[in-house]
Amino acid sequence: MNIVMLMMAGSGVRFGADIPKQFVEVKGRPIFSYILNAYNQSELIDRIVIVTHKNWIDYVEEWKETLKAHKLSVITSGGDSRSASVKNGLLAMKDFAAEDDVVLIHDATHPYVDEEGNEKIIQAVKECGGATLGQRQYDTVYQMNEETHMLEKVVPREKIVSGASPEAFRFGDLYRIYTRASREELDSMTSAGAIALHYGIPMKVIGANVINLKITYKNDMETFKGMFHSYFPQ
Repeated sequence: MNIVMLMMAGSGVRFGADIPKQFVEVKGRPIFSYILNAYNQSELIDRIVIVTHKNWIDYVEEWKETLKAHKLSVITSGGDSRSASVKNGLLAMKDFAAEDDVVLIHDATHPYVDEEGNEKIIQAVKECGGATLGQRQYDTVYQMNEETHMLEKVVPREKIVSGASPEAFRFGDLYRIYTRASREELDSMTSAGAIALHYGIPMKVIGANVINLKITYKNDMETFKGMFHSYFPQ
């Protein structure tokens, strides 16, 4: 079974809106609803778990009914950190997830669903334990001094990828890590990929077939609106 964990518990402080960015409406619908609908229609996906802020659970329930999202099995609240939210999602699926089920962790701030990439990710997890969608770097990449903002050296771009959504792992591997690791360990590494690498899970990079857009600031939202129809054809 393949399970999507849609992460949308963040408050969106850097975005600067009155509501978290995943709930901002584009063409009359909140951003997360397009991602949810795409995964609900995907033949690759069997179940969906949403991790959201406790104050938005009822709103997400309403959109589940509106979209007839029958694959959405659980809506659970997030924690006080990214890692705590992932852990809550894993705990929410433990009653139906099997050891070798593939869990795809997708951030709602990455507003796209790469169907072709996801198929390769699922296969890569079965072969080596972990995988992530990633965007190769085509421009020159520099290392910068954090204090002076002066460039220090060129980093070979062939070795650099920017992480995208989703990251994916076997449920059993991820569940054991998140339930046994200390709070300090989990909080020191914000991504599931960082935690998985720390615990020795190999990860394969699958090249993204979409532009790896992440909505963090308001100008990112304007970029998304301009690309909307290529991400979610109507």
